[in-house]
Amino acid sequence: MRPIETLLSLANLLTFWAWVIPLPAAMRWMRSAALIALLVATVQLEVEGQRWQMIPAYILTVIFFLIWLSGIIIPDSIHTNRFITGIGIGLGASGILISIILPILVPVFRFPQPTGPYGIGTTSYHWVDTSRPEFFTADPLDHRELMAQIWYPAKNEPTALYAPYIQDADAVTPVMARMARFPDFLFTHFKYVTTNAVSSAPIASDKPSYPVLIFLSGRDGFRAMNTFQIEELVSHGYIVVGLDQPGAVALVRFPDGRRVAVLPGKQIQPLIMQSVEPQPEAPTLYGKAFPNGIIPEFAQDVSFTLDQLSAINTSDPNHILTGQLDLGHVGAFGISLGGMTVAEACLKDSRLKACLIMDVYIPADVVKVGLEQPSMLITRDADTMRLERQRMGGWAEQDITLTLDTMRTVYENLPGDGYYVEIPKVFHLNFTDVPHWSPITSQLGLTGPIDAQQTFDIINTYSVAFFDKHLKGRPSTLLNGPPEQYPDVNFETRRPQ
Repeated sequence: MRPIETLLSLANLLTFWAWVIPLPAAMRWMRSAALIALLVATVQLEVEGQRWQMIPAYILTVIFFLIWLSGIIIPDSIHTNRFITGIGIGLGASGILISIILPILVPVFRFPQPTGPYGIGTTSYHWVDTSRPEFFTADPLDHRELMAQIWYPAKNEPTALYAPYIQDADAVTPVMARMARFPDFLFTHFKYVTTNAVSSAPIASDKPSYPVLIFLSGRDGFRAMNTFQIEELVSHGYIVVGLDQPGAVALVRFPDGRRVAVLPGKQIQPLIMQSVEPQPEAPTLYGKAFPNGIIPEFAQDVSFTLDQLSAINTSDPNHILTGQLDLGHVGAFGISLGGMTVAEACLKDSRLKACLIMDVYIPADVVKVGLEQPSMLITRDADTMRLERQRMGGWAEQDITLTLDTMRTVYENLPGDGYYVEIPKVFHLNFTDVPHWSPITSQLGLTGPIDAQQTFDIINTYSVAFFDKHLKGRPSTLLNGPPEQYPDVNFETRRPQ
């Protein structure tokens, strides 16, 4: 819980105790804790803002205040028999318990400090590709548009205000909840979640420029959905660009207020699978056929992003990154749908020098042709995928086979450096920030039976080591063989042929 929320819970608990425990006349003033609780609740609403998880606490505060007020206006007005008193005490105790547990289980969480020496700055951009039509609208005059957020190494500013986790949380979170078949309000508290980044912070000046990484999230996600990984990489001296791609993420809101939500699964999934297992009859969208599926279209967003970064490096409209991007050392990483797009982009654009693909089947053309760049593929074993199916559904045998076979084929056909990392007991959502969202995601079957922070540490350690070697030229013993610090991880490596 946030600090004032904790004070409110303590004030409610003290008030309840003062009414339940028989007090001598000289100590009955303690029941005025109800007034204190009301004042704390008012301050909490003004300073921290309301969230639905605190509704039981607010209700208790009002009830306790009304009981206290009635005792002031009409002294000795509360007379009940033992049975009614017992019910009241039981309900009060249950309310106190719920009011404390609910905001803990669905918290306004914080991200741990990353381990690198740099602070983190962030800024955002709206880009329009006038050379391409928008394929997720019916209007042929619409052009492809992207929202991008860039995180960069910054000077540490301990007193600065931290940037929000999701910049358009009010618009994005209801769509996320709806996609997961939850009530729209479930994630509304995300608007209070902050990160370790500072908006428009001065960029660190100890290096003339920094290597660049492009991050792509999974379907129904958002550009900051791997903040745990993004911030760790930035803290070690990388500039990371996260993309909100219309049609791929849950929702994109443009500066003029327009919104593009992801298509329902039954519409978008055939377009995705056409890139993986092409069918003779190509799926269509708004009358246009996609014989190669939708992934090549998403991959073009990456190439367009590289063009935009080149323009920013010449003259940044936000006056932060001019000349700071080392565009000779660029990599990409992605999870799920984002991982598929990263694989396709690495096949099509030689400007990408290192590719990190996480837990997804690979497009058919990438499997057929192979990747030239150093690549790391991170996933888990088939038994873990089956365990995930038992606990939360999905992951049919066909999906498991397709994922593991295509990832391994790409790995085994790499002509140069390659790495295959298999983490047991990790579910698909462990590759994202979701374990931070609640301490009980594992108990709910959303994440695997492994310590969430351990998973983050493994992914981050391998990510930094991989990009350090292939974009900064820093060798790492971690990439030479089975890791001593992670004995359960199945690690394989390939050398240039």
